[in-house]
Amino acid sequence: MNLVLFGPPGAGKGTQSAFLTERMRMKHISTGDLFRAAIKNQTKLGKEAKEFLDRGALVPDSLTIALVEDVLQNLRGQSFILDGFPRNVAQAGALEKVLGNLGIKIDKTVFLEVPVNLLLGRLTGRRVCKNCGATYHIETKPPHKEGICDLCGGPVLQRPDDKEDVIRTRLEAYETSTRPLKEYYKLKGPFVEVDGRGTSEDVFEKLKGVLHVKH
Repeated sequence: MNLVLFGPPGAGKGTQSAFLTERMRMKHISTGDLFRAAIKNQTKLGKEAKEFLDRGALVPDSLTIALVEDVLQNLRGQSFILDGFPRNVAQAGALEKVLGNLGIKIDKTVFLEVPVNLLLGRLTGRRVCKNCGATYHIETKPPHKEGICDLCGGPVLQRPDDKEDVIRTRLEAYETSTRPLKEYYKLKGPFVEVDGRGTSEDVFEKLKGVLHVKH
């Protein structure tokens, strides 16, 4: 099963993707993770992307699509989840062309809906391990030792794009660019919408229901 999982920043796409990849052994394709790896390795693409991400702007379509296409070409038939990509209708059209050229189809698009007031709290409290990328929250999921990752012992920090002023910029960009994807995918089908409120386990139960995952 190949999925597109999308929704506003902070909706829980990464968390739900992790649950699904663990249960279904799918490839998790997150452009955010791919860009952060490129930034950490100081590649040319990473340096270009960093300039946009640090101020809360979206990375240009041409950079994003090229990166995703490279990953898709190397899947060798493995099922995947596209997490947070595409971000706009133009990217969705470009993705459709890439998938067509590769002979790959999307089985379902899933939209996670969460009210804006909850998104701000989720994102401003989010902390991420600089080394391994593990995600925490200062209220709902703090590391056992403040500032130290439970998994690898690396430093747990607030990302520049999780500061409140940057988050507001991201949410504004989402409203103008990403929300229209709902209508795009509703027309394309098959499309489902999942209420992203509640604990991550609650949301996963809802997700399993719409995807007909038994375990």
